[in-house]
Amino acid sequence: MNELAGKIQDSELEVMRVLWEAGDALPLIDIRRVLSARCGWEDSTIKTLLYRLQAKGIVALERRGVYSAVVTEEEYNQWSTKTFVNKIFAGSAKKLVASLLSGGQLDEKDIAELSAMFNAGDEHE
Repeated sequence: MNELAGKIQDSELEVMRVLWEAGDALPLIDIRRVLSARCGWEDSTIKTLLYRLQAKGIVALERRGVYSAVVTEEEYNQWSTKTFVNKIFAGSAKKLVASLLSGGQLDEKDIAELSAMFNAGDEHE
């Protein structure tokens, strides 16, 4: 797991989502267009966030004015999930699933899909 994922702040996450959605390096003008429409942010805010992400090693400047994500969305999601489970459920994914079940947040289709995933995992052992 990429530990850099833990350094992404909430506001920086908006910038990362734009890069992840693009799937490739993106010119600053495109990043600004999306974030201005989505968040109403000024150019200076966007440039500051990109600079901070670049300084942390989370975003790379490919060439002048073109940025790419170093941390993938999957790496960030894995880090976030692990951190959440550790913080809220004392590291127990089982308690997380039990909470989702008891809270009615999983429907029958979700349960069937999860069951199939668990069973597929058993076959690989």
